[in-house]
Amino acid sequence: MAPDVRQIAVGLLQAVPFARTLGFELVEVTPDGADGMRAVVRLPDSPPTHNHVGGPHAGALFTLGETASGAVVLAAFGQLFERAVPLATGAEIRYRRLAMGAVRATARLGRPAAEVLAEFEAGDRPEFPVSVEIGTEDGAPTTEMTVHWTLKPR
Repeated sequence: MAPDVRQIAVGLLQAVPFARTLGFELVEVTPDGADGMRAVVRLPDSPPTHNHVGGPHAGALFTLGETASGAVVLAAFGQLFERAVPLATGAEIRYRRLAMGAVRATARLGRPAAEVLAEFEAGDRPEFPVSVEIGTEDGAPTTEMTVHWTLKPR
């Protein structure tokens, strides 16, 4: 069964006020392949988020990508949050070309969710990547990102 996007959006925006401040919109959260998850988050075109050349500021793009990765983590592992705290442990980003207008970040779980869950249930602290592609609304890629996450036992 697909995750409830509305519930994830409400939870994400409650947990991360900065995402509300920037005006992010959770577009979709869907299963991705046999054991993965995919999330799309949109940043509307808004002058307060622009840089000196009129496109989305690099900081806004980074936050968009990190937020999309968090939506994937929430969708894939939300059932564990009474026992685990999801934490981003690092990130790499590469700005490939100038983005103009509204942009979308598409995030995908980089390891099978069942594998991560099994590590957690075995008493380990799993680490896993979430890959993110950011692009214009017409689909032209502008930015690549990987956010590394862990599930820390409470």
